[in-house]
Amino acid sequence: MFEIDELDKQILRILQADAAVTHRQIAQTLRRSITTIHDRISRLKQEGIILRSVAILDRKKVGKGLLTFSHVLLNQHTIEVLEQFEKAVKQFPEVLECFQMTGSFDFLLRVSTRDMEEYHEFYRYKLAKLPNITTVNSYFALSETKSITAYPI
Repeated sequence: MFEIDELDKQILRILQADAAVTHRQIAQTLRRSITTIHDRISRLKQEGIILRSVAILDRKKVGKGLLTFSHVLLNQHTIEVLEQFEKAVKQFPEVLECFQMTGSFDFLLRVSTRDMEEYHEFYRYKLAKLPNITTVNSYFALSETKSITAYPI
């Protein structure tokens, strides 16, 4: 198993804060050579620790102001039904995240739409049309107190 040492953690902290930072900037900050930083980042990618680098957008400024969390309960729990549901929601651009859950519902979806009307269209013409859904309970975010993507390492 791949071990993350302290230098790897420092690099990961920097990249989680700003993935656009250059290897040169990281090397200067950590007082290491550019080659060392390049090799470390390449290894972190190869080991699957760094999955991808993305730009994090302001959802309101790109016209996706409504954030919804939907609990989905299925009427069957066979592997085929679960995989069918997962495959379907992967195709919906409105669904940002999908988690299979324990407890009183089967899946938690994080859904981003322009407004309530667009969510209603998503619900009616996409989500509710999927087979084997018993219940969908949707909760609309009123405000966002904290939203980060960085893991504490």
